[in-house]
Amino acid sequence: MDDGLGDLLHRVVALLGDAARKQGGEEGGLTYSQLRLLGSVEDVEPATQHRLAQVLGVSDPAVSRALRPLEEKGLVRITQDPQHARRRLVELTPAGRTAYHTIGKPLADALRRALQAEDFPYDRYLADTLRLAEILESS
Repeated sequence: MDDGLGDLLHRVVALLGDAARKQGGEEGGLTYSQLRLLGSVEDVEPATQHRLAQVLGVSDPAVSRALRPLEEKGLVRITQDPQHARRRLVELTPAGRTAYHTIGKPLADALRRALQAEDFPYDRYLADTLRLAEILESS
């Protein structure tokens, strides 16, 4: 059963990508997904790749692929966990933190302000989205 929700979500993500490019993401070579990944790393630092996959709702290999260009640009550092040889830890570099705070965070703040200016119930939407994620993770 498809009620069009998937298409709407893809449209929202595309619009966010456009906004990220306008905010300076394209100049810095960062996509919306990369900015989101940088923000997630900051939120759960020190993060394992597996934890990032859980937070972002994607597979472990997808996170691994997404981290490679960020590591090459010097925005994240990936090291082996000294307590677990197969686990890799991810942390932001100073350049990664700067990139997120000059592009990603202002983009999120601008989006929040724009939605609230249009009387969109942003705080309720955020709470409902977090609750939905919890429900989906537990099922």
